[in-house]
Amino acid sequence: MPDLPMPGEAEHALYAEVLAQGGKVLFRDVAHQDAAIVLRLLELGLLIHHTGDATLTAVNPRTVAEGLAADLRSAGTRMLLRAEEIPAPLEELARAYDAAPRKVERVGGVLHIQDMEEIRSRMLQLEADCQDECLAAQPGGARPVEHLEGGVERLHRLLARGATLRVLYEEAARSDEPTARHAATVTGWGARVRILHEPFTRMLIFDRATAVIPASADRTRAAVVEDPAVVSFLVSGFERDWERAERVRWQAVGDQVHEQVGRLLTQGLTQKMIASRLGLSERTVAGHIARLRELHDAETLFQLGWQMRGARAGG
Repeated sequence: MPDLPMPGEAEHALYAEVLAQGGKVLFRDVAHQDAAIVLRLLELGLLIHHTGDATLTAVNPRTVAEGLAADLRSAGTRMLLRAEEIPAPLEELARAYDAAPRKVERVGGVLHIQDMEEIRSRMLQLEADCQDECLAAQPGGARPVEHLEGGVERLHRLLARGATLRVLYEEAARSDEPTARHAATVTGWGARVRILHEPFTRMLIFDRATAVIPASADRTRAAVVEDPAVVSFLVSGFERDWERAERVRWQAVGDQVHEQVGRLLTQGLTQKMIASRLGLSERTVAGHIARLRELHDAETLFQLGWQMRGARAGG
């Protein structure tokens, strides 16, 4: 069904006028005011035109809302069904794409990309084409929430088709709840995520054939490397870092962070100080504190710290 704008001030005023006259008026009495507004209310179903006596009757807005909602749900269901059918007609082309020979010999195979949108598009394509293995080194601690949420389904598809995924994070990632939750999710699907306690360079390597690395300090440019010797060198560096990295039980990390926030509260640290100490955002720390206040039935931060100190002393 076509999208219908919700009634504005003019429609509200005319509808209220009809209600003030008992919910039924002569068409000619209101049509002269603004025919377009009358037509809009008729389209929305808030007024019904009776041709027999040339009157307009007001309709309960709840009835109209229920009807519109039902139509939208029906349209949404049809769109979901169509979405499920879309891949089938393209499957033959997809098989042809997978079977097409790839260029093997690469001379000077380094492509520099400066446009951020093009960088993203190239990485999404490489991820979609990846069949066997993806290696990812992601320094910088906490990962942006929008990146985590936007990529989780793609990683699920990657792992579901049999590819392996190994990821390196910095120590600060352990203390960031969204990042730790993301790591717990993907490791539950078969990915492996470790923490490296030393500086390392950001890079992505797909099927040990193509690597993407930063080409500028501000990360606004990227280099797509396909030279076999260079890619092999980068893979060796990743494997060396992987062996030195710490194995982490990500499913338990969320509870550990919660415990750390509680412990620092009992030491008298403020929300801001805790966020700085743990490398978290103040919003994340506030979420932990809110859950702790609920758990200890504390109304203020001071009361929470007092009760937690008492509980720890008693334990």
